[in-house]
Amino acid sequence: MFIRAYLRASTDEQDSERARQSLDEFVNSNNQKIASYYIENQSGAVLDRPELQRLLRDTQKNDVLLVEQIDRLTRLNDSDWKSLKKMIDERGLRIVSLDIPTSWTALESQRIHGDDPVTKAVLAAINNMLIDLMAAMARKDYLTRQSRQKQGIIRAKSLGKYQGRAPDTERHQKVIYYRRVKKLSITETADATGYSRSQVCRIQKKHELDSVK
Repeated sequence: MFIRAYLRASTDEQDSERARQSLDEFVNSNNQKIASYYIENQSGAVLDRPELQRLLRDTQKNDVLLVEQIDRLTRLNDSDWKSLKKMIDERGLRIVSLDIPTSWTALESQRIHGDDPVTKAVLAAINNMLIDLMAAMARKDYLTRQSRQKQGIIRAKSLGKYQGRAPDTERHQKVIYYRRVKKLSITETADATGYSRSQVCRIQKKHELDSVK
């Protein structure tokens, strides 16, 4: 069994690695170790996320997908959530989330429950129900935030105060500097700037497109 930690934040300016310490502490308290981390900054309302897809490709049967909260894994609509769950189930991957205590047993289910099929089936049913419930709540929270944000933008525009969100240009320039001048790899640049690999690629691509204009 390999534990694969998935850390996600919605934007480049948010820290997708914020939860790393709490995940490490949780796993250590269960006498386990995290085999690999998958870190990206992208909306949870999007199904096709590079690091999530890489995690799914890497996984083996009975591996654990570890997240801080279910909303880090999904803010998907019902159809996309069912598609993601199907991919997870087909790979024999088990979800463990810090906000769903029933999921924690996946880290030591054999020691606690042995081979009792009834107990395993009951726990699996309860756990799946709670995960689906938290996924639905995460989607509802996402839609509520979107609605409030739109209302705020409309009001700000009506008052002539809306300027949009400015990117972190200084940090973006560091990415270009490390990649172009220092010739660091994508992974090395990610470590140096605190961005994820996918962020580094997006920033570099944007810079190349802007240079052509």
